[in-house]
Amino acid sequence: MTYKLDKITIRLKNTPEGMAKINEIFTDLVSGKIPLLYNSDKEFIEGLAPVSQYSNYESDETGEYDLSIMAVEKNFFEILEKEVQDGKFIKYDVAGDDVLNCAQEAWQQVWDDSKNNTIKRSFNIDYESTVPKELTSDGKAHCYLYIGIDS
Repeated sequence: MTYKLDKITIRLKNTPEGMAKINEIFTDLVSGKIPLLYNSDKEFIEGLAPVSQYSNYESDETGEYDLSIMAVEKNFFEILEKEVQDGKFIKYDVAGDDVLNCAQEAWQQVWDDSKNNTIKRSFNIDYESTVPKELTSDGKAHCYLYIGIDS
């Protein structure tokens, strides 16, 4: 019998140990050890992309939160873009040579904007999608953040 996971969730904090857990999960995800983008027969499932969902915040970015890695289809991003237009999320798009650096820079922008009161985060739910430069039309890695905001 073939099966497919649709998401995995861990609880963590933004600490070196938490970041190590995230790296371990993504390594297992890309290798197929965690069959999120693959079925149980280790066959890649076309049309899926991994998205990180941040939720169940204990307080803010300094407290514990749930990180869920989800396998989503293309229309997921269309829905998020509509929610940006409706003022429920603010979108950050950081491009560069490396996915990890893009993600770090994008999150730093969020934290700076929050600290400077440029945005008022809801700490309800946030999403992250990173795309390696090999898969983009402009040849740059991208990190897209959709940050839940209070309107």
